[in-house]
Amino acid sequence: MEILGIDIGGSGIKGAIVNTETGELLTGRERIDTPQPATPDAVSETVKKLVDHFEWRGRIGVGFPAVVQNGVAQTASNIDKGWIGTHVGNSFTAYTKNPYIVVNDADAAGLAEVKFGAGKGKSGLLMVITVGTGIGSAIISNGQLVPNTELGHLRFKGGIAEKYTADSIRKSEGLSWEEWGTRFNEYLEHVYRLFYPNLIIIGGGASKKFDKFRNLINIPAEVIPAELQNQAGIVGAALAGLQD
Repeated sequence: MEILGIDIGGSGIKGAIVNTETGELLTGRERIDTPQPATPDAVSETVKKLVDHFEWRGRIGVGFPAVVQNGVAQTASNIDKGWIGTHVGNSFTAYTKNPYIVVNDADAAGLAEVKFGAGKGKSGLLMVITVGTGIGSAIISNGQLVPNTELGHLRFKGGIAEKYTADSIRKSEGLSWEEWGTRFNEYLEHVYRLFYPNLIIIGGGASKKFDKFRNLINIPAEVIPAELQNQAGIVGAALAGLQD
């Protein structure tokens, strides 16, 4: 089945048409900067531009940077607080008349990596940690997703984890890969002691640079880069679009 998948992030909104049986992108990936501030109207207008670009009519799956329960955003970390309490899909439908299925963005990436990427065929407790503007997480236990874990918001080092070790922090503080990788390993150690996963998959923008900090990761669990890298969010969003 072909579905348009849209991945909404703190810095960019990306989309492509996906073959949900193979995980293959059937079109090029289109990216538009996330509007600032990322209000419901501004983001919905940007989503409309993507939908119009692909001339898409039909169901759309969306990965959204928030806890999403029954379609309603319960949090807003790297988007405008005006989203809290908003039915995300209905906001988008008002602009494009298409039906939307909306899930947490890191959960979308997790779904994709388990079905088509680094987690395919793996059993036990798997985690996908996405590292970009913020930190997202997905937990999959024997193939079943535990939604909306948001482990980037754990209390850590006197604040919030993603404010200490997101990739955006590496850039804004001018940290070397060694300095940032040491921080990231501290965070992974903390997460490991909470959940004792068998495998941690690193996704998001930092997954493309995994070799720059691989040797700084030292925890008992296996830690590997995502295979789908930045495509995971789009592919997983399309998979979410299959849900009823």
